Amino acid sequence: MATQKGMSGIDFTAMLFELKSCLPLWIGKIYQYNIDTFGFRLNGEERQKYNFIAECARRAHISEALMDAPKNPSGYSMFLRKYIQGGRVLDISQYGIQRIIDFTIGKSEKQYHLIFEFFDDGNAILCDEDYIIINPLKNHTFKDRKVLPHVKYEFIGAALDEITPKYIRNMLEQSDKDLVRTLAGDLLLGGDYAEELCAIAGIDKNAPARELAQVTQVTEGDGSGVSEVSVASGSGAVSDAAQKIHAALLEILSHAQEGRKPVIAKNKGCCPFLFAGDSAVSEFDSYNKALEAYYPMPKTTEKASAKPKLTKEEVIRLRQQNAIKGFEKKIAENQSKVDTIYANYGQVSEVISTLDAASKQRSWQDIEKILKGSDMPIAKTIKKIYPDTASVDLLVDNTVIRLYIRETIEQNADRYYSEIKKYKKKKTGAEKAMERFVVPAGKTEKKENKKEGFSLLKPKWYHKYRWFYTSDGVLVIGGRDAGTNEEIVKKYLQGSDTFVHADVHGGSVVIVKGETQCWDEVAQFALSYSNVWKNGHFTGDVYAAERSQVSKTAESGEFVARGAFVIRGERRYFRDVAAGLAIGLQYEPAVAVIGGPITAVKARARYCVTLQPGQYEPNDAAKKVLKALKNMVPEEEQKSLKNVLNTETVAAFVPPGGSDIIE
Repeated sequence: MATQKGMSGIDFTAMLFELKSCLPLWIGKIYQYNIDTFGFRLNGEERQKYNFIAECARRAHISEALMDAPKNPSGYSMFLRKYIQGGRVLDISQYGIQRIIDFTIGKSEKQYHLIFEFFDDGNAILCDEDYIIINPLKNHTFKDRKVLPHVKYEFIGAALDEITPKYIRNMLEQSDKDLVRTLAGDLLLGGDYAEELCAIAGIDKNAPARELAQVTQVTEGDGSGVSEVSVASGSGAVSDAAQKIHAALLEILSHAQEGRKPVIAKNKGCCPFLFAGDSAVSEFDSYNKALEAYYPMPKTTEKASAKPKLTKEEVIRLRQQNAIKGFEKKIAENQSKVDTIYANYGQVSEVISTLDAASKQRSWQDIEKILKGSDMPIAKTIKKIYPDTASVDLLVDNTVIRLYIRETIEQNADRYYSEIKKYKKKKTGAEKAMERFVVPAGKTEKKENKKEGFSLLKPKWYHKYRWFYTSDGVLVIGGRDAGTNEEIVKKYLQGSDTFVHADVHGGSVVIVKGETQCWDEVAQFALSYSNVWKNGHFTGDVYAAERSQVSKTAESGEFVARGAFVIRGERRYFRDVAAGLAIGLQYEPAVAVIGGPITAVKARARYCVTLQPGQYEPNDAAKKVLKALKNMVPEEEQKSLKNVLNTETVAAFVPPGGSDIIE
């Protein structure tokens, strides 16, 4: 019986029996509302529309509607969209009577398995056709199995055809509990279904399970009468109780699949059929409808009450007051950090000297891995590493301080003193402005009804290069010319980063800053910012190499030009990659013009334009892209976006050579 804590395996059997009747289905949009809750739009063969909700560790069912789409799609939902959106659902199955759903999905001549686990903390796992895990929502390492990328997914428990009377007898024999608790836990029925099974089987639910496993055989003696003899478990005999329990289980499964009369039972929960002795509060013609009624959508947050209107002068004065409070807070925070540095002089000095020495021997990625695996107290105080500035966040006396390891303690402290001076100066200026400003008595002015300003993307270190984020959230950077090709390899090719380049003379050196599954996006990025595009070609090859394979040392008698590198060893090739880029305008998490591989940009941008090699020179192409984007943006927003959406920001993503707009 489904309760507010979650559904049992029998409940999933009933729900899936109805869902499978809707096949064939095609997967439309995929949403992730929080860490555990997913929404799928499913399309039927006759244009039917279905909404499917899966809340890991709790419930799953068809719903009349889904919650509003999140403003910022999660990384895992974009990952699922890349692999299975548009795919055909070939089958939907449940393993045994476990709380596990397995969607078999076909897309582009490949098969995938999307598995939802509804036990423990719940999980969502995408596997290939051989059940090798591509990427789980949550990584887990258990005693008897692992849920990690590149590991084969292992189902737990018994398949339905393995649950025989003999299997049940062995389960009873190994239990030290009474019957109902054995069935609830070891057979994964849950308490309500376990009690119902005992009632159907006509067996006392409080009877010791081990006693019910015993088999007795009546034998005739030598004329002195009859006697009962216990039969050993290894004999293959099955107890009468085990047979009755197995028959009762099959009866419950039959009710769940074909004899459903869904109800919400009084003081209990939601069930595909009414239990003996229970009374129904509500009856439904499908179990999915019953589940939807029992698990309502979360209520939307009500809008906050309107704030009282202020005059223009009052708004200005309020802003100045808040600014002064902010400056005082910053002054206090920075002073506290200076005090913390000098109060822990020895510890801070040790961190600086240790990391400075280590960074000269290892990459920052390697240092970070070593720190995460270390049990030393000093390692646990380092909360974050910033490779581009050679600095770390250190937690000391409940205060986080930023340390630059190439500098002395005094130089680090001086950074905070400079911040204190800056905010003291700002505070003094704001106080003088308030003294000069007087709100005219009795003056009122209508507050202008202006649209709330957009949050602009703050400049990052990688913005001076070519860059994009893959659909699974990994940063990729590329050089703009020979000089920046040299620079990114020297400064930012570290640890397990990957070197990527089009298999052609002339092009961006591309560095993948982490592990990604979206190599098609990386390859398209590298190919499009190369001479393949410049020469007007539509496809080409791309290769990838590990950091250790990249060198500036030429063979004897040879010369390596600026911006070029020697790659030694076996390369990984991507053949016949299609040239293509998109340039778009994203709104979340901040407004910015972005560009890169088509699928990566479309996943983040509200409006975008697609390019292919063509006739228009970069400057003309940028103007055409800008015009196309402006035509997409609502007129009332264009004024607010003029500092973001302009020729310069668009031109930064236009590839070398000619381009045509295709979408």
